[in-house]
Amino acid sequence: MKLAIIGAGNVGGALGTAWAQKAGHEICFGVRDPKADKTQALLRAIGAKARAGMAAEAAAFADIIVLATPWPAAETAIRAMGSLKGKVILDATNPLTRGPDGISLEIGHSISAGEKVQGWAAGASVFKTLNSTGFGNMANPVFNGVKSVMFVAGDDAANKPKVIDLVGQLGFDVVDAGPLRNARLLEAHAMLWIDLALARGQGRDFAFAIVRR
Repeated sequence: MKLAIIGAGNVGGALGTAWAQKAGHEICFGVRDPKADKTQALLRAIGAKARAGMAAEAAAFADIIVLATPWPAAETAIRAMGSLKGKVILDATNPLTRGPDGISLEIGHSISAGEKVQGWAAGASVFKTLNSTGFGNMANPVFNGVKSVMFVAGDDAANKPKVIDLVGQLGFDVVDAGPLRNARLLEAHAMLWIDLALARGQGRDFAFAIVRR
């Protein structure tokens, strides 16, 4: 499968590396400067399955697009991709802001980042996923034999199984979290992970899992 990852930071790099090396997918990173030293180092680390281009080039290349930019850059990145009609987008962003009490969510009660992305990406099918754990856990989501959980929320029932399978290839226990409006729940869930990791002493090397009887 051909995957575009918009953003080549910690999250984008971890996802691109894992999908290329674990599942053999072709990766095109959509970045502002494809020749930047950091991007070129990432491409060398991944190998022949990876390339980089501008956002529009990456989107045109891909079967599925993963949005892995910081939240303030998300709308600009989507606009830069051009027409997204018929595309499938995995939204890995969280609408984070920093205030007097530290990091928090900028929006969430009446609309989510996932729903905002759907509004900007006219004609695309947007799924909220890969937002609720750290990039290190995306590279290795299994803890002592237990798969950590990753949720997928989206309205496109026809494409949801394909998205669930793709996320599952990373090693997650993938759970269908319902419609895209439930991105409001998943982004709050991500904020809990962030708060525990950064402010409550858990560090980044933990994840949530579902246990079943």
